[in-house]
Amino acid sequence: MTIADVKKNAQERMNKSIDTLKSDLAKVRTGRAHTGILDHVMVDYYGSATALTQIANVTLIDARTIGVQPWEKKMLTTVEKAIRDADLGLNPSSQGDMIRVPTPPLTEERRKEMVKLVKGEAEDAKIAIRNIRRDANESLKKLVKDKACSEDDERRASEEIQKLTDKFVIDVDKLVAEKEKEVLTV
Repeated sequence: MTIADVKKNAQERMNKSIDTLKSDLAKVRTGRAHTGILDHVMVDYYGSATALTQIANVTLIDARTIGVQPWEKKMLTTVEKAIRDADLGLNPSSQGDMIRVPTPPLTEERRKEMVKLVKGEAEDAKIAIRNIRRDANESLKKLVKDKACSEDDERRASEEIQKLTDKFVIDVDKLVAEKEKEVLTV
């Protein structure tokens, strides 16, 4: 392993942390309907847990309503039950061969809870990024110990990894600020 490998690995892992944060933030309800809310709903599909998006067409009907249309009509009640049981605070209702999922407007208190949740997700992402920095620095120290690089090279690489860490922490802060603004917008 070389210094370049350590830096590349750290950057890839930090990118994955950002991607994970983005997907976690997509789950947070804002008051407007968006299909990402239902991405993690699992449906009992002939005995196996299957993602809702694999057995139904999920669309937006209007700003506050999501439409779910299962590809098999007999799955209608199962899908409706899965959405209700997903603990998302949603109350789906069947209309013919489609399920309408209205998203209730958020109260001020609930919006503040959502902001706390978003900040918690951000802190988890920052911790993950710092852990990646620590792992990279340990790898660099191991390279010095194994005489694969000089201490000066290790120090320079360590500073570059710190800059990379700072950049990703700023990215996390930007994502959280956007989501916070979105959640607090009535």
